[in-house]
Amino acid sequence: MRFDELALSDDILDALDAMHFEECTPIQEQSIGPILDGYDMIACAQTGTGKTAAYLLPLIDMLSETEATPTVKCVIMVPTHELAQQIDRQMEGFAYYMPVSSLAIHGGNDGKEFARQQHALRQGADMVIATPGRLLAHMKMGYVDLSHVKYFVLDEADRMLDMGFSDDIMRIVAELPKDRQTLMFSATMPKKIQQLAATILTDPIEVKIAVSRPADKIDQSVYICHEGQKAALLKNLFDQGYNKRVIVFSSSKQKVKELTQVMRRSKWKAAEMHSDLDQKAREEVMLDFRSGRIEILIATDILARGIDIDDIAMVVNYDVPHEAEDYVHRIGRTARANTDGKAVTFVSERDQQRWAQIEDFLGSEIRRDDIPAELGEGPQYNPRRRGGKNGRGGARGNRQHTGNRHRSGKTKETKPKAATAQQPDAAQKTDVTPDNAKTRRRKPRYHRKKNKPTDTPKAE
Repeated sequence: MRFDELALSDDILDALDAMHFEECTPIQEQSIGPILDGYDMIACAQTGTGKTAAYLLPLIDMLSETEATPTVKCVIMVPTHELAQQIDRQMEGFAYYMPVSSLAIHGGNDGKEFARQQHALRQGADMVIATPGRLLAHMKMGYVDLSHVKYFVLDEADRMLDMGFSDDIMRIVAELPKDRQTLMFSATMPKKIQQLAATILTDPIEVKIAVSRPADKIDQSVYICHEGQKAALLKNLFDQGYNKRVIVFSSSKQKVKELTQVMRRSKWKAAEMHSDLDQKAREEVMLDFRSGRIEILIATDILARGIDIDDIAMVVNYDVPHEAEDYVHRIGRTARANTDGKAVTFVSERDQQRWAQIEDFLGSEIRRDDIPAELGEGPQYNPRRRGGKNGRGGARGNRQHTGNRHRSGKTKETKPKAATAQQPDAAQKTDVTPDNAKTRRRKPRYHRKKNKPTDTPKAE
């Protein structure tokens, strides 16, 4: 369907024409009409399908017809600073010919920017695009009036709940008029999203676009490897020439920081991106990456959604994502705008079960690439046998029960013989710390003697 077949105003169509937008995506085709008709909506579609335009276009159209008053008429809640800024930029383009104002409210900036946001909120804006925490900070100071809000949008709702914003969202909802129109857009639809929708939406229309498979132009491959081989494998990929316009996704902020240091010591132009960075630092990193001063971006899933970068050459899953949808979101950063791309995933023993679930979702087995001989052999791929907490599978991950009992009466676990899977040589280990690499002290065991522990613990 073409945009000019929808009931959008001529000014909106002129802006779309200037931006060379002609055809609707499926989520836009199914959402714009019902939103214009005033229905509440819960929509599920993956990142990159055009969700932002699906709600921005009808909202701009409806806001342009409202009376010009110095009040906030629309609130859009988003999980991150970057997404708030991105939506605000898109808003400027779509509303170029329309008398509709917008304001991005987010944290991670200095006092001068906070004062600017404060002044703008006092003056009123048609549309406020905000992160929950920063909007609440302004609301607590007493000058934010949300009593005139007609439209309320939750974008990336699942991610906001994952980040712990549920209570903040409900505090903001409590300040909104009951007769508003509420729209909820999410990439996934877990039970907690359905529960939230039942709480804040009224007789919503449901729009669900199935999570599509990765683009055909993405060359996907996987290495079955030990945890200690991952950093060397990554360097090997870079040595092969895959070292520009690369995003490496890791599972934790700590691992991102450590891996970035490892790559920098190897003279690669790498930078880190995670939630510990303030807004100014994040913007500098993204600017350096877009300009080419940084060639490799090592990040948490903060970059998996809502970040518009079109020319990514390769995505590396240093750690297997927890959900199949997250895998699609991550590798969807490459092969955009009808270009070719490459996606590589490192699967350690403890991640094999999750990887098997991802392949089941994709409906096919991803090509296995061999680990270079100089890095040693990898483990056997056996996803039915889940790796233990030490990532080796077997030793701690497959404990067996015996008839021995703890004082509590529960069965005591005893270790079986060490797993036989070959591990990488010590020389291959890196200083990248796995998620589970914490110093653990074993609790001392005590002999029972007349129902009392002895004063001196027995050495194990």
